[in-house]
Amino acid sequence: MQIDGHHTLTYIAARLAGFARSKASIIAYSAQYVDDATNSGVIHFKNGAMYNRISSAHKMLDYRNSDELANHRVWIPFHFLPGNGGKQAGKNPSGTFIRKLVCKPNSHVAKDMLRACASDMDKPYALHRLGITMHVYADTWAHQGFTGVNHEINEVKDMQSNDPTLDQSFFNKIANYFLSKTFPLGHGAALSHPDRPYLQWEYNNGFGEHVIRNNPDDYIDAVQSMCQAMQCFFQKDKTMNLESMPGLPTQDFQKIRSLLQSIRGDSGEERHAQWVQKIKSGSFSFGSEDISYIAKGHGSWKHKAIGQTAFSDTGREIFPFKKDFLHSDWKLFHDALQAHRFEILHDVLPKYGISAA
Repeated sequence: MQIDGHHTLTYIAARLAGFARSKASIIAYSAQYVDDATNSGVIHFKNGAMYNRISSAHKMLDYRNSDELANHRVWIPFHFLPGNGGKQAGKNPSGTFIRKLVCKPNSHVAKDMLRACASDMDKPYALHRLGITMHVYADTWAHQGFTGVNHEINEVKDMQSNDPTLDQSFFNKIANYFLSKTFPLGHGAALSHPDRPYLQWEYNNGFGEHVIRNNPDDYIDAVQSMCQAMQCFFQKDKTMNLESMPGLPTQDFQKIRSLLQSIRGDSGEERHAQWVQKIKSGSFSFGSEDISYIAKGHGSWKHKAIGQTAFSDTGREIFPFKKDFLHSDWKLFHDALQAHRFEILHDVLPKYGISAA
């Protein structure tokens, strides 16, 4: 998913789950910021204090994408949660180890991730961690069939869709071929096809298996399950019994389903702007609300926390220590990011026989 899914759809699901506007904003910002937190390392303050943060994403051409350890610590816990072949803990899918790493929608691993998140619902960073978890949870639908490591299973061949402009694009064909052959990481070879909510498409993967994808069906299923998960969290159900929750109100369900197919645009930002306008116009049962998202620079969480206006850090900056830094959304997000990664890599995945750094 891109910003239209991770920010606006998460916000809508959170509001419909019962969260107030201010809390839904924190959840939705955190969900999107997973894709934008590309800086890592130590923050130095003028008073001698320090804060160490991790990154939850790498840009596509980042050298770290060729680092297997970095892949395990970023793409696996934050974007391509292993699905263990849809099997429960203690059971293995047929085939080689790579089958355990393939992302599966709403897998047993994903449900264990939800419960791990719920165990922190009393922490200061509870809402921030919920947003991070919703990012990963949503991506189990959008990124299904792919893995967060360089492997031939991620190759995409004979790709076609219900959008002729995408299928006929010479640039897309060249990019698809290059990434399939030289850099099969995640869904890179599938280009933006998994991220376009309106698209129906199909391809052959690196194992020669024919895959048919229906993004509108996958996305509405994801939003419904996200709403149920957040309803559990809202009602403090740490068992995360999603089946006991009503999910999206019928009218909102139908509206979201319709918009998933009608909102178009070549970029997530274009589609995001349309979703923001729909929210502002009162298209959903919670009424008219004006929301926005600023990833970096003035007005961003990072700017409010440490005064950083640049889009990337050099590591040599020394920032003023603000008295509310320890309670800032940016710091709490990074606390939650580290808690999430630790539990996924060290508690959740080992139950499934998966060791990922």
